[in-house]
Amino acid sequence: MTSAPTTTQPQSPIGRIPVIGIKPAVECGAFPTKSVVGEEFDVEATVFREGHDAVNASVAITDPDGRTTLLPMRCTNPGLDHWVRTISADRPGWWSYRVEGWSDPYGTWEHDATIKVAAGVDVELMLEEGARVLERAVKLDHDDADRTLLQDAVTTLRDESKEPGERLAAGTDPAVVEAMHRTPLRDAVSPSREFAWWVERERALAGAWYEIFPRSEGAEFDEATGKWRTGTFRTAMKRLPAVAAMGFDVIYLTPVHPIGSINRKGPNNTLTAGPDDPGSPYAIGSKDGGHDALNPDLGTWEDFDAFVAEAERQGMEVALDLALQCAPDHPWVTEHPEWFTTRADGTIAFAENPPKKYQDIYPLNFDNDPEGIYAEIRRVMQVWIDHGVKIFRVDNPHTKPVEFWQWLIDDVAKDHPDVIWLAEAFTRPAMMHTLGKIGFQQSYTYYAWRNEPEELQEYVEELAGDAAAYMRPSFWPTTHDILTPYMQFGGPTAWKLRAALAATLVPTYGIYAGYELIEHVARPGAEEQIDNEKYEFKNRHWEDYEPGGAKEGQTLAPYLTRLNQIRRDHPSLLWLRNITFHKVDDSSLMVFSKKRGDDVVIVVANLDPHSTRESWVHLDLEALGLHEGEAFTAHDLITDAHWHWGEHNFVRLGVDAEPVHIIELRRY
Repeated sequence: MTSAPTTTQPQSPIGRIPVIGIKPAVECGAFPTKSVVGEEFDVEATVFREGHDAVNASVAITDPDGRTTLLPMRCTNPGLDHWVRTISADRPGWWSYRVEGWSDPYGTWEHDATIKVAAGVDVELMLEEGARVLERAVKLDHDDADRTLLQDAVTTLRDESKEPGERLAAGTDPAVVEAMHRTPLRDAVSPSREFAWWVERERALAGAWYEIFPRSEGAEFDEATGKWRTGTFRTAMKRLPAVAAMGFDVIYLTPVHPIGSINRKGPNNTLTAGPDDPGSPYAIGSKDGGHDALNPDLGTWEDFDAFVAEAERQGMEVALDLALQCAPDHPWVTEHPEWFTTRADGTIAFAENPPKKYQDIYPLNFDNDPEGIYAEIRRVMQVWIDHGVKIFRVDNPHTKPVEFWQWLIDDVAKDHPDVIWLAEAFTRPAMMHTLGKIGFQQSYTYYAWRNEPEELQEYVEELAGDAAAYMRPSFWPTTHDILTPYMQFGGPTAWKLRAALAATLVPTYGIYAGYELIEHVARPGAEEQIDNEKYEFKNRHWEDYEPGGAKEGQTLAPYLTRLNQIRRDHPSLLWLRNITFHKVDDSSLMVFSKKRGDDVVIVVANLDPHSTRESWVHLDLEALGLHEGEAFTAHDLITDAHWHWGEHNFVRLGVDAEPVHIIELRRY
């Protein structure tokens, strides 16, 4: 006897109305899509069916309370089956979305009846079928006005005393079409899988950061003794009003823990430190404690709490550096030697990134006792959260297991969903992107090394594309570790330009203290500042740049202040996915715009810091929300100049002019 053929049940049945190619879907839905409250993004899908009957699609979004809302999608290219809908969330929490494809009996009837009645084919049959479709629709959850409208259409469709054209017009009236659009009649509904959607507070997407070494703020050199007096949390508090006045909303502190004495680094990363050298704050741990302790030179917990409270009063949040490595005299080294890597000669391996060596740091080995290390770091995190820290800049997360970060971020989020993690991961793209997928809200980027218009545009389009569903970039022109040749030799024009681009290309950017003073001299053989603040105190004498000071006016502080004010006044700059690049004749220039509702900002920048250039820019008016040939007032928010602009415009930017136009579009 011959047995019947067998088939294997597919893992994911296709559904009566196929729905495929859904975006965003991070790793096919393995990780959640991210957004912040109010941030808009498009859900896309390919939805189709066999034959010629009408097909339609909806997005079903489910809020944290379990309530589901259906939103109609729009087919952007009839015949190619691409559907899209812009969605956003009104509060933080776990949301989800799915796409539902469905057969559209009203759309099928409207299409066929319009053709057949006009041709005199099956006229009464088509009118009756329309009446029956709308009779079904009347039973749906319409409001009273729509229900009356549909019922009247049914009556007219069956009124044989009227001409067929009049009867058909009642069933296809635009008001009827709109009512059916609001509450559609859906047959053969075929839902996709559910996609997780994590919605966070706005700071997870947008912020202006300012980095300081607390020990430098208020540090003073005593000429009489030849020694430095360290800054403290209390003296650093005095700097907060000036930082807030520049418009920054995050004050970022490098590590504030005890600094190791063994193998302490001296000035400019030398291997021998003098008795009064403070060492690198990234060499964490000493007899005074580890990651859960404060450097006693900076003050007490009362002092730290006062600093956090003062930052909050100034309208800023504190971000703290989380550097998971240990000085040789960290308490963990003696209490848990199994948490480190022991070499064949019995010594503990210090950190290396050949050819760089970090003799003052031991990296953790997460494989020897993961349960113990995970629990201890989670305990440490709670210490800082309990002291008001809700943002962490994580040092070198790419040198620790990805699964550890996924666990830690998830575990913290259970009780503290407002905590934000920034990955300082200058590493391979796969690692950077994966850190974003598993939980990091923000990431450092390659911005500092993208200096040509073409490469910078390509990079930003990548970040604002599919990657924006899980990774949010943070642009820093310089850091305490980075001083590129472009910044070393570009002069003040470069420093204004790179700050302006960082502040307008992406929603989150950062400035390292001293940027406003154009600290551009590098340590020989390294792309970082000479006399680096990582290894010594630095007194910038901020008072000299204040009104009446010896160096009044020799600072970019007013320029940074203006950039941050522009960001606060223009919400379009606080989104990532809304960027459009425009054409320009000169390859050294770059033009882009951002639009959010009625707020439109256009940025024109000369990326050559050594010359002044003239060129024509060519704007995509549709992307700006304008009609073909429409003109507008271009208000330069840097210089307060006003111009009459349209599709094609002449610009002059560079050394003897402003390097950047930041333009507010004003309609006539």
